[in-house]
Amino acid sequence: MSGTANTDFDAPMEEAGEHPASIRGSYNTIKRTPQSSLRYSTRLMLSFALTAVMTAAILVAVLSFVWEGQFQSYTRQNMQRVATSTAETLSSHYAEVGEWTPEVIANVTAASALSDDIGVQLVDAEGIILYDDTWAITTRTLGKSASIPADPDKPASPAPTNPDVSLMPTDAESIVSADVVDADGEVVGTVRLWAFGSEALLTKSDAAFRTNSYRAIRWAAAVAIALACLIGMIVSRALTKPIKRITSTAAQIRNGDLTARTGLAGGDEIGRLGETFDEMATSLERDIKLEHRLTSDVAHELRTPLMAMQATVEAMQDGVLPADDEHFETLANEVRRLSKLVDAMLHLSRIENGTNQLSTERTDLVYMVSSLVSTQHQLFHEKGLHLRFSDETLDGVLYADINPDMISEAVVNLLSNAMRYTKPDGWVVVTVAQERQEAIISVSDTGIGIAKEDIPRTFSRFWRSDASREMESGGLGVGLSLTKEIIDRHNGTIAVESELGKGTTFTLRIPLNRRRR
Repeated sequence: MSGTANTDFDAPMEEAGEHPASIRGSYNTIKRTPQSSLRYSTRLMLSFALTAVMTAAILVAVLSFVWEGQFQSYTRQNMQRVATSTAETLSSHYAEVGEWTPEVIANVTAASALSDDIGVQLVDAEGIILYDDTWAITTRTLGKSASIPADPDKPASPAPTNPDVSLMPTDAESIVSADVVDADGEVVGTVRLWAFGSEALLTKSDAAFRTNSYRAIRWAAAVAIALACLIGMIVSRALTKPIKRITSTAAQIRNGDLTARTGLAGGDEIGRLGETFDEMATSLERDIKLEHRLTSDVAHELRTPLMAMQATVEAMQDGVLPADDEHFETLANEVRRLSKLVDAMLHLSRIENGTNQLSTERTDLVYMVSSLVSTQHQLFHEKGLHLRFSDETLDGVLYADINPDMISEAVVNLLSNAMRYTKPDGWVVVTVAQERQEAIISVSDTGIGIAKEDIPRTFSRFWRSDASREMESGGLGVGLSLTKEIIDRHNGTIAVESELGKGTTFTLRIPLNRRRR
């Protein structure tokens, strides 16, 4: 067998030492250890660092494609200004003399004197090189003479006046030039400038400035990344601290500590989350306590009639009590009490769960409540109580969208409650009034009242105050709970005001028009 399916239907289901396959299941309250992953704070810090890296990368890219071009254009313009200024100086002196004399040519050295990185060349109108900064260098390095083309774009000219080889770049983009003109505006020569060791017209100082700029950018990027990591760490800790507190509180509640709270508050999202979580925990604690108390109360309410029935039956079996109609009636009363309790619980459960759809109709509350008071009047009279109806509406008519049967049940529950806990010769007053778009039904009595600390528990199932338990009430303890659920289904509210020893007032507020709030 060992986990494989047997498709031979003619084979026996069981063989010696084997058992038929069965569907197996399991349940374990121990949580599996989650797979390891980066913590939220670490992810947040890495997000800050990645943002800084991307920003630095974008900055470097922009500088490489935009600033680099602008910088080269700037250095070329500076070199062009030097060439133009030198050409203007030469033009001025040439106009005075009228020819290229050593004194006029000597003015070209002013350009090369500006920087050791600048190379200067002067050629006449026929392309003959009159001056070149690199002649002395080539003479020392080559030790021989050579002829060179005066213009890179032109063929080589005849042997120049000074037959030394020039080191001027051959790329036209690496040279700037300016024309020298005579007094008549005729071009008599050209000044050419370049930067030694650079094809981008960058002098050593320009290249150093560019290198330092990129180094500064790299340092700034490194500092930005470090600051981003630091800020990410601080921010992530600030954000995860309340989250950790909520997680810890949830774990405490899961482990049974229902009093654990986060203590978080504030107007931001995390503060509101903490407040909502604490409210949820409070509601959960209350519901669990009510559930435990409900279980205890149900057991108590069921145990009392069951014990009475068991004692009566055992006494009849032992011959202590006769099996007559009186004792059978006692058993029947206890059975009826159990039946009423179960029916009330089922009715309350259906209302709470919304099993039955609420159907409403336009009903005159004044007429309905006054009719209920009339039917209850004799019962109150038999108890020695005074029951009175008070109409405080303007026209004696108050229509509302309600379920008449359910509202009647709620009012009867309040009347029954008042009748049980009001001593003889006491008063019970039922009032109907209107306030804005709400109908108000109140039931006031001069009964034993409810202690201040017990009022919040008034609508709990099976709850009765200690004072009321001392009286022979005969109630099931679910009437007020049922009344509250009925009013909730009508989108209304129920309130209670009471003073111990003086009386209690229950007030129902029901919207006149049926609509969702």
